[in-house]
Amino acid sequence: MYKYILKRILLMIPTIVGAAVIVFFLLRAIPGDVCELRMAGSGLYADPEAIKICQQNLGIDQPLYIQFFDFVWGFMTFDLGESMWTGKSITEEIGLRFELSLQVAIMATLTATVIAIPLGTISAIKQDTWVDYVVRIFSIAGIAMPSFWLGILIILGLLIATQKVTGTPWMPPIEYTPIWVDPFANLSQLVWPAMATGYRYSAVATRMTRSALLEVLREDYVRTARAKGLFEKLIINRHALKNAMLPVTTVIGLEFAFLMGGLVVTEQVFNLNGLGKLFVESVLNSDYTVTQSLVMLVAVVFILTNFVIDILYAWLDPRIRYA
Repeated sequence: MYKYILKRILLMIPTIVGAAVIVFFLLRAIPGDVCELRMAGSGLYADPEAIKICQQNLGIDQPLYIQFFDFVWGFMTFDLGESMWTGKSITEEIGLRFELSLQVAIMATLTATVIAIPLGTISAIKQDTWVDYVVRIFSIAGIAMPSFWLGILIILGLLIATQKVTGTPWMPPIEYTPIWVDPFANLSQLVWPAMATGYRYSAVATRMTRSALLEVLREDYVRTARAKGLFEKLIINRHALKNAMLPVTTVIGLEFAFLMGGLVVTEQVFNLNGLGKLFVESVLNSDYTVTQSLVMLVAVVFILTNFVIDILYAWLDPRIRYA
């Protein structure tokens, strides 16, 4: 087991380096120059000298291999440089938004897990009954319903409800407040986007839980346990559910990694200044340094999430052995 963990850690190094190479050079292949965009706003678009000075200040006049090594070294030392567009520290820009996006992702994951696993289990046990049909309708509706549209419905519902009860319509807080500063203000702002995102998230996990558990319940060892006279609850919890959690864990883990940078529209609906919004702004402004840093951050989150999932497999399924 320990050798496997060490191998997985060593394999992450070339994976991250490969991702850095792809991200860096693909971004440079995209048409557009941040200096030309800057000069266009100041009326110096046609001044080659001004554009040259801007490129020197930003370091984009250097050969690509020097820029690449500077990028890799900065990522390793957590010194991502400065934004080409705003001139602010990228580490600070991302740090301000990472906390918000991470909390939304964790809350949405917890919401989805609490909903999906019980519903998926009940649906599999009560296959082809009215309970199964209700759960399947619930999950299909969640898959078909975009989270940002559900967020709009939540906001409208809260506005109408609070208007009728208190006479003053509820509005989500504009400024993000860390949970350790004011837990009530923090949760009042993030619980609704987490629920809107978690519902769609739970719909996918519910379908996966049902499908995986139905497959496991048909296995020979489950039939043997039933033939021995074990209680059905014990069979489900001890023998079937843990083995059925392998694909469910993969889905939950990958969805969590996706949420770290994929909630662009949901953040706009709830007025959240997260990583997704920063991602879009950096692409629109041709801000290579911020964009490549965000892409690398998401890539590292995916790699670490896959690593954790692989380790969880051994705990969920004792039959798994690592060479």
